Amino acid sequence: MLETLKNAFKTKEIRVKIFLTLALLLVYRIGCYIPVPGLSADAIGNIFEETSFLNILTSMSGGSLQSATLFSLGILPFINAFIIMQLLTLVIPKLEKLSKEGDAGRRKITQITRYVALVLAAVQGIGIVVGWRSQGAIVNLFSFESSWDAPYLTMASVIIILMAGSTMVMWLGERITEYGIGNGSSLIIFVGIIAQAGTMMAQAFGSVGEEWTLIWNIIGFILIVVLIFVFIVFIDLAERRVTVQYSKQIKGNKMYGGQTTYIPIRVNGSGVMPIIFASSLLMFPQMIMALFVPNSDAYTWYATYMGSGTAVYYVLLALFILFFSYFYAQIQFNPDDVSKNIQQYGGFIPGIRAGKPTSDFLRKISNRITLFGALFLMIIALVPTFIFQALSAGGQLGFGNAFSATGLLIVVSVALELNKQLESQIMMKHYKGFLK
Repeated sequence: MLETLKNAFKTKEIRVKIFLTLALLLVYRIGCYIPVPGLSADAIGNIFEETSFLNILTSMSGGSLQSATLFSLGILPFINAFIIMQLLTLVIPKLEKLSKEGDAGRRKITQITRYVALVLAAVQGIGIVVGWRSQGAIVNLFSFESSWDAPYLTMASVIIILMAGSTMVMWLGERITEYGIGNGSSLIIFVGIIAQAGTMMAQAFGSVGEEWTLIWNIIGFILIVVLIFVFIVFIDLAERRVTVQYSKQIKGNKMYGGQTTYIPIRVNGSGVMPIIFASSLLMFPQMIMALFVPNSDAYTWYATYMGSGTAVYYVLLALFILFFSYFYAQIQFNPDDVSKNIQQYGGFIPGIRAGKPTSDFLRKISNRITLFGALFLMIIALVPTFIFQALSAGGQLGFGNAFSATGLLIVVSVALELNKQLESQIMMKHYKGFLK
């Protein structure tokens, strides 16, 4: 990784992209510290102390939701909109047709996704304002509102500001993806998790001064984090290589083909996206209920039996991870298309006939590997969570919120993907220079 960064800074174009990415991420972090007028940070902090679910939600926004800042909504509205559009593409023929029209179709889908994200941001913004007003977290911005039943103008202003902040985060993510290095949305989540984890770890080390026996919990936590890091890196880099041979072809006076290559099928080809999708989908209904009807019987029942931390929640999380793993694998790897390309260029898999037998063989391998990758994601998402909770010493250290296993997977996956993109950029620039 360090060697890759060193080589990347030697190339001017890549260096500019890196600095641009860092600058845009800095803008995002600055926005996470700009308070929203009309919201009481102290009152909101008390709400978060009473509601553990919101602590999980704020970790995705780098703590900005708890601090009532401009980027409180973070990138979650865009992620939820992306999930919705991906699912609708499968069931709505018009959207499916657009997805197959190349760059023009993808641009249209992206534009629709932005509108959906804006609607979701509005819904979440309204929920935040309505829910926090009932908790006394809304401060009147205008003196004439004191005679009103509710500070409607202040509430409307806060909603608009939160929507604008969410739109700004979405724009920053798209600019990073287009002009910088890596996926913008993933990097924003990455930075948010790192920032929140740093704050929580600082608080954990501060607690050691009060009770020195907790140092063993911290040491155990660090060791487990290192082991999880190694495990994630090992699985993320693992792949099944399917050998492909190409027959020799004579065209004119020259001979082509005859080489042996392979098709790399990654064990965890979908990366961290299934966990992000599953977590976002499960958090959305509880988030809406927590914001709109926090004191209702329906929310109490949902939080007790289906909310975050319950047995049903973990079962649904595992099932959604399995579903999205196969869903994402089908989008990324199409055995029929790969089989056609192999046959078109005169290639074949040793021992397998060309055409449908090849596609069936590739599909069988892909399904098996996807299942193993899904099981890996389930283990990472569930097992370490219970270990971190046990090491938290009854909540004194807050390890569960500092670095969840999901957060670790996101951090490692994004870092590895960023490293791969840097290596590909370096190779491309060197290859271009060689041609010159």
